[in-house]
Amino acid sequence: MSYKPETLAIHAGQPVESDTLSRAVPVYRTSSFLFKSAKHGADLFALRELGNIYARLMNPTNDVLEQRIAALEGGVGALSLASGTSAIQYALLNILKGGDEFVTANNLYGGTYTMFDAILPNYGITARFTPVNDFAAVEAAINEKTRAIYIEVIGNPSLDVADIDRYSEIARKHHLPLVVDSTFTPPTLFRPIDHGADVVIHSLTKWIGGHGTGIGGIVIDAGKFDWTDPKFALYNEPDGGYHGLRFGHDLGSLQQLAYILRMRTVLLRNLGATLSPDSAWNFIQGVETLPLRTQRHSENALKVARFLKNHPKVAWVRYPGLEDDPSYPLAARYLKNGFGGMVVFGHKGGYEEAVRVIDNIQLFSHLVNVGDAKSLIAHPASTTHSQLSEEALLKGGITPDLLRLSIGLEHVDDIIAALDEVL
Repeated sequence: MSYKPETLAIHAGQPVESDTLSRAVPVYRTSSFLFKSAKHGADLFALRELGNIYARLMNPTNDVLEQRIAALEGGVGALSLASGTSAIQYALLNILKGGDEFVTANNLYGGTYTMFDAILPNYGITARFTPVNDFAAVEAAINEKTRAIYIEVIGNPSLDVADIDRYSEIARKHHLPLVVDSTFTPPTLFRPIDHGADVVIHSLTKWIGGHGTGIGGIVIDAGKFDWTDPKFALYNEPDGGYHGLRFGHDLGSLQQLAYILRMRTVLLRNLGATLSPDSAWNFIQGVETLPLRTQRHSENALKVARFLKNHPKVAWVRYPGLEDDPSYPLAARYLKNGFGGMVVFGHKGGYEEAVRVIDNIQLFSHLVNVGDAKSLIAHPASTTHSQLSEEALLKGGITPDLLRLSIGLEHVDDIIAALDEVL
C-alpha cells in the first residue's frame, strides 16, 4: 500500500519485532552484533549478504530512521551520520577524489562554504562557485574534471530559492549527479528527488529533529544515477579495500544501492562519523510530528514576514512566501505545502540597531541553531558566516544588518509582540 507522508512519518521502516512486540522503536545500545557462523560473518563483510556487523557501520535503531527518511524523500536508501556537516562531506567524498572538481552555488551555509573553499582544496578537490540560478555561469564552470553539481534548496541565510528543475536539466545534460542540501525544506515541504536530485542531504539537527536536542545528519540516495560512466573512478576502478570490487558494476541485486552502500562500507566504516543510536531515537521522535510542525512553522513565519514587511523600522524582509519576494515565483512552483520557517530582515538603523535587537529581544533565543520548536535569532555576519571574506559575504547576500529568524511553534501573536517590542 502507498501511504501519505503523515503516515510514513509515523510507521515507515519499523516492522514490529516478533520477539518483544515492542510498539516503540527500541534503542540498541550495543557496539557489535553476533555472527551466526564463520560463513555468515564472511558473507556480511564481503557484501554477499546485508546485516548488522558493528555499530560504527549500522544499528537497528538507526536503520529505522534511515528507512523512514528515505521513504519520505522517495529514495532507495539513506545513511545517518554524526552531523549535517559530516553528511555534506561524505556525500561529496563518495563521488570526488583528488583532482576532481564540482560546481556549487555560492549562497551556502558558512560551514559548508568553508569546507568547499578552504578544506577540500587541501585534498585536491576544487569547488567552482557560481551565483545561484546563474545557469550560464554553471555551464561555463563545468569542464572535463567536473563530477557533481551542489546546491541548497533555500540558501542559508539569504533565502534565495534554487530552480531545481533547471539545475537538474544541466546535470543530466553533462551526466553529473545533482547533490541537494534540503535542510531548510524537510520532505513534508519538498522532495528534491521528484525534481531530478540524485543525492539529498539534511541536517537532522534542524526541523527533522525539531527540538534542539541532538546533532546529526543524513544522506538519501535516489538510486537513479548511472555510476558506470568511466569518469566516476570511485565506482569503476577496483576498490583495494574490497578485493577489487567495482561499486558501479559488481553488486548484483544491490546495484541500485551502489552510492549509499559505498558510503556506508567505505567512508563510514573507515572514517567513522557514526550517529549514536540514542540520537537516532531522538530524531525518530521528531520525524513522527514533522508534518504537523512544518505546517505550523510555515504559517507562523509567513505572518511574521508580513508583520516585518509593514514595520516602519524594518528596511527590508526576505521570505519566499511573500508575493513580492524575488524568490516567490520559484517558491510558489516548488513549495506547495508551505514556505518554511526562516525569515531574514534588515533594520533601518543598520548593524548597530541589529545588535541592539539581538541584545534586547524577549522570547527569542540568541543562538546559531535553526529549526527548533523555539523561536531563534542570530546575526550571521558575525557568527555562522564570520569566517567568510567581506566579498564572499556580499556575494552570498549576507549584509551587516541582516538578522536571521528561525520562527518557532509559539503562538504567533507572542512572536510578533516580542519583535514589535524590541523594534
